[in-house]
Amino acid sequence: MDIFDLRWDIVWNYRDMFIRGIGVTLILTLSGYFGGIFLGLFLGLGKLSTKKWIYWPCKLYVDLFRGTPMLVQILLIHLAVIPTIFGHSLGYMVSGITALILNCAAYNAEIFRAGIQSIAKGQMEAARSLGLTHNQAMRKVILPQAFRRMIPPLGNEFIALLKDSSLVTVIAAPDILYASKVVAGASFRFWEPYIVAALLYLVLTYGVTKIVAFIEKRFSNSYVPRKAEGREAR
Repeated sequence: MDIFDLRWDIVWNYRDMFIRGIGVTLILTLSGYFGGIFLGLFLGLGKLSTKKWIYWPCKLYVDLFRGTPMLVQILLIHLAVIPTIFGHSLGYMVSGITALILNCAAYNAEIFRAGIQSIAKGQMEAARSLGLTHNQAMRKVILPQAFRRMIPPLGNEFIALLKDSSLVTVIAAPDILYASKVVAGASFRFWEPYIVAALLYLVLTYGVTKIVAFIEKRFSNSYVPRKAEGREAR
């Protein structure tokens, strides 16, 4: 097939499938990401714990999910773990979201750990000297400062997860890549559907990049003026 003889009408005829694919991709990514944020925070705090019975399970979890391919994790969860626990498959959405959450949490755990450790120890000591408990100091003093530093890597993790969500196509999740495979199989044309898939992922990741940049700038701008106001008030 001549690369310059592209037939975009073939892709247009399957536009509803691509639109649905975008929706499924976003649902999988958003669910996996925010679930991974929640679980990753606890894992990150666990890796900072001095108690071995907390530290080692968290470390083993992070090493396991960071050290094995996500594709293998998706297949194991969909074909082995969930059917063993529930006696049958719960569908591509449950399996896909579960796999993305578990994988994303391992990477977010390292982001949280590194972000918290980047804050000077004197901050915790100062907060404790003011009468705050360890948990209060972590919630009101350490995490707000660390979060500003974690915005770029957390944004990068979202972008990586958005692209990695395409792996759920192996369990027949009707995402963007699955739509491209269907079109390619039905038309025996490969340039058009896969170019469209690439462009859709590019647009989504570009949009996320702009949102992350806006959030980072917003937090940066909202933080500096307060310091300036404080100096003027004194």
